[in-house]
Amino acid sequence: MNALSTQMRPETAPPEPQKAPFLSVRDIHAYYGESYIVQGVSLEIAHGEILALLGRNGAGKTSTLRAIARLDNPALKTGEIILDGAELHKMKAHEAARAGVQLVPEDRRIIQGLSVEENLALAQVAPGTGWDLERIYGHFPRLAERRKQEGTTLSGGEQQMLAIARALARDLKLLLLDEPYEGLAPVIVQEIEGILHEIKGLGITTIIVEQNAIAALKLADRAVILDTGEVAFAGSARDVLDNEELRQEYLAI
Repeated sequence: MNALSTQMRPETAPPEPQKAPFLSVRDIHAYYGESYIVQGVSLEIAHGEILALLGRNGAGKTSTLRAIARLDNPALKTGEIILDGAELHKMKAHEAARAGVQLVPEDRRIIQGLSVEENLALAQVAPGTGWDLERIYGHFPRLAERRKQEGTTLSGGEQQMLAIARALARDLKLLLLDEPYEGLAPVIVQEIEGILHEIKGLGITTIIVEQNAIAALKLADRAVILDTGEVAFAGSARDVLDNEELRQEYLAI
């Protein structure tokens, strides 16, 4: 009886091993000259997740993005940045780009003198594993219409589309968006929002820094709020949307 009971007892399934985060930022500290800007920021993102990185002006949001992208300013002094197993903190900016980190900066940095199509073709030179032109034009029909126009003569919204498309044309694992709605008319913001929702539907892992915090939170899965270079909050985007006291204290909304 005891032997039979033992055989019939259901076995307890072993716990599933926890997956490592797709991006792990661990206690990074970064400086502009002598100015201590990023003061021990840590965050994690799962594959395909969108994270809203929020805070008041001067909180360290853009500096955190730039540190992840391995740009020289701010200079990363200590901490680890791991993307899909790759140690970004040991890389230069061009190496991080080859590892799949693509930053769309606030000023967009469209190359003067090149057409829309030439800007995109240049982005595809190395490495050439991103979206091809057909796919880009399918998602950005306005760029298809202006493919022969010089990129710097586009409207602000069109330049933002081009900057995002250029990132997608490269080998992309992590998309970093710095103020994608900055300076755009509300109707154009809605158009860019539509594109970002498409990107979300495609499962592209993204960090978005945006002063329009409500728009960013509606797009994001999770949120991290920075305050004077430190993490003041980390949790779901819905938690921030539902917490008026938190929004007023750290976002003034």
